[in-house]
Amino acid sequence: MIKDFILPDIGEGVVECELVEWLVKEGDTVVEDQPIADVMTDKALVQIPAPFAGVVTKLYYAKGDIAKVHAPLYAVQIEGAVEIAGEESATEPAATTAKVTEPVAATTANTSSSSSVSIEEFLLPDIGEGIVECELVEWLVSEGDWVEEDQPIADVMTDKALVQIPAIKAGKIAKLHYRKGQLAKVHAPLFAIEVEQAASAPAATTNTDTVANAAPATQAVSAEPARQGKSLASPAVRRMARSLDIDLSQVPGTGKHGRVYKEDITRFQQGASNVSASSATQVKEAPVQATQASQTQVPTSTVTQRADTVEPIRGVKAVMARMMVESVSSIPHFTYCEEFDLTDLVALRESMKVKYSSDEVKLTMMPFFMKSMSLALSQFPVMNSQVNADCTELTYKARHNIGMAVDSKVGLLVPNIKDVQDKSILEVAAEITRLTQAARSGRVAPADLKDGTISISNIGALGGTVATPIINKPEVAIVALGKLQTLPRFNAKGEVEARQIMQVSWSGDHRVIDGGTIARFCNLWKQYLEQPQEMLLAMR
Repeated sequence: MIKDFILPDIGEGVVECELVEWLVKEGDTVVEDQPIADVMTDKALVQIPAPFAGVVTKLYYAKGDIAKVHAPLYAVQIEGAVEIAGEESATEPAATTAKVTEPVAATTANTSSSSSVSIEEFLLPDIGEGIVECELVEWLVSEGDWVEEDQPIADVMTDKALVQIPAIKAGKIAKLHYRKGQLAKVHAPLFAIEVEQAASAPAATTNTDTVANAAPATQAVSAEPARQGKSLASPAVRRMARSLDIDLSQVPGTGKHGRVYKEDITRFQQGASNVSASSATQVKEAPVQATQASQTQVPTSTVTQRADTVEPIRGVKAVMARMMVESVSSIPHFTYCEEFDLTDLVALRESMKVKYSSDEVKLTMMPFFMKSMSLALSQFPVMNSQVNADCTELTYKARHNIGMAVDSKVGLLVPNIKDVQDKSILEVAAEITRLTQAARSGRVAPADLKDGTISISNIGALGGTVATPIINKPEVAIVALGKLQTLPRFNAKGEVEARQIMQVSWSGDHRVIDGGTIARFCNLWKQYLEQPQEMLLAMR
């Protein structure tokens, strides 16, 4: 029996995700819990396992496509299951098609017994995050237009972002239910589309009249300019083609089944420029040799042209952009900088590194920074607090969940080590090692990204010294660590000696933290780091 695997609800309002990588291919035999695909939500990279064993018969998305929650991700032939032959087998493709579209939008069909088409209503899907309505910004089609599956139909604006609504089926637009500027309701019809019934699909039973009627319709579709739905392509690729006024049906796709990628559009655009310039030279035959010479130089100049690359901002990068804008627009930031002399801490860490480092534990400087910060937070709890939206309440967080910014392959991630106040330095080091490896591969669990209370950004790893970090809302403080430098400093005797110096830069929420508080907190943190014996004595 062939069974569709329905992409589960990943939570937190996520209604779609990008198909990053298939870990299997059609025809592969898989076992239960075997990883099938990597998908990227706007929170993190998630790996989808197989819920049961079988043979993969169909992958519904290509790499880079946007997969819908509650819609089929792939189909699998379950081992040991008995498949019913005859009529049920013959209708299986139609049933599979119905499964693909059913979770995305509920439809109501008004079918005529004398016609091979039906009218289906596209219901505006739940976009998530409590959104119940959105503004119709722009219709990208008109009534009577023929559209293809995944072709953009409308742009709608929620209170979060601009969202593009694609067609879930190919067909003819029968009715647009809203005008530009009106508010569309979630779960209400957005537009009606006239689609062919599955029963009319077999070509062998099509009579002469049907062929005659289908031919003009096909010609009408192909005659329309800049049609974006005749090739396999993701919404981002279609958007790029539309912005460049390129007909996707004319672009040779290099992907599986002719799928068009961004590189194909760029290559086609460059080729079209060369061809048009060359054609212009051939058509305009001038008797004067100088004119001919100037025409033949046109293709040479266009060969060197470079096309701009359009890349959608989505996934983790889109979340980071939204959070950073929200942080700087709602939190009054102020910066405080200090210099740490870490000579003694560096020596202590070097003496312990060989003994305590392993594959599971990397004894870097970060565990010392986090543990000493936790000790200082016990004396200054306001640094570990969170303020509500209208700044009327301040919550002092009991747990010290210290985040660390990691430059991963999918963008900036800030996983946090939970309950640092209850962990030893080695336990903190083990957690840092685990989260760093997970973040750099893009496979951080959502739980590791939640509930942070204060953050550290190690810009020094990339060579920076001083920064003005942006607070990770709803936290109230963040610190950036500069690179460790060997610099000359005067000792107590007035002698110059080489010391291990680091610059640290704090950003604080000036609604709840003042300069004096952050300075006193930083001085205590500095004392623990510059004199490690003080940190050891403060531990419980």
